[in-house]
Parts: sequence; structure tokens; C-alpha cells
Amino acid sequence: MIGSLRGTVLERTSDSTVLIETNGIGYFVHVTPRTLGELEPTTTAFVYIHHHVREDAQTLYGFLDRDERRCFEILIATHGVGPTMAMMILATHSPRALVDIVAGSDIAALTLVSGVGKKTAERLLIELKNRLHLNILDGNNTINSPSSVGDVRDALSGLGYSTEEIRDVLREISVSNDSESMLREALNMLGARRA
Repeated sequence: MIGSLRGTVLERTSDSTVLIETNGIGYFVHVTPRTLGELEPTTTAFVYIHHHVREDAQTLYGFLDRDERRCFEILIATHGVGPTMAMMILATHSPRALVDIVAGSDIAALTLVSGVGKKTAERLLIELKNRLHLNILDGNNTINSPSSVGDVRDALSGLGYSTEEIRDVLREISVSNDSESMLREALNMLGARRA
């Protein structure tokens, strides 16, 4: 099983796949859009790998840190969540934000994920409460509840931004426990797009 890769990024595609060459062998690795932005062609990269093996395929999923890989593995061990949905969840919410969302039972934040409706979000919250714990995170980071992601989402919705605009900007901003700085960053991005 492949657990990590260090090599040169040869190319990246719009479907969030990168080609990383290690010792003359190129590996296609599926990543989140956030990770894709960090992996510039011709640069050296290191990614943690989840090597997903099925009867008909072997797929590599790459992550910049252990927390994200661990979160992915918890998600795919959850009933009804395959690798594609797990990657969509992580494309929308960082592991820290996801822990925060589960702790705060924030159904609306989970429905920001493409393909996740209210019933699926409710089921995921129930199942993840027993699996997704603060101990998956390194360090002494504390998580606020209710989620800062939810606060920002509600503020943007109140300002008249569409669900699609909110979903897109929440995928790109830096997630932290500081709702105000997150909202400021989101508004700057949204303002630039509308200009």
C-alpha cells in the first residue's frame, strides 16, 4: 500500500487530479481543489496518500496533512459515503471545520456540499458524532461551537448572496475559529468577483 508520495508535480487537471513523478514513475493522485491550488507544476510536493483498492480499480487520494487523510478515512468508513462524496465534503469543509460542524449539529453547513441533502446531512451528523472527534487534530487547537463556518454562511445569506456564491467562497477561504476574519475574507473575494 502507498502511504505517501514525494516527487515533482508534472501536471494538474481541472478535475482535481495531479500527476506526481517519483523515481521515474508518474502517479495520478486525486486531491481537493484546495490542495490542487498548492501543487504547482514543476515544484516538489509531498502528499499523504490513501490507497483505495477495489476489484476493478486502484485509486490514490492525496492530502497535504495527516488530519485531512484521517478525516477522509473516517468519512469513507461511514455508511453511504464513498471516496467521491468524502472528497466533495473535504472540498467544502476542512477537517477542523467538519469537527466544528458535527459538534454544533450544523445541518445547513453539511448541505453546502454538492449532493448532500437535508436527510443525508442528518444521517451523517448522527454517524459522525461517534467517529469524528477532536483527537484527530494535532496540537492544542480548540473548536468553537456553533461553527464559525455556519456564522459566516448565515451572515452572507443575510447579505443576499446566493447559495452557490456562498458554497464557492466557503471552499476557498481560510477556516479558523475567528468568524469575523473569515467573513472579511469571504466578502473581499465575493466583492472582487462581482466587480
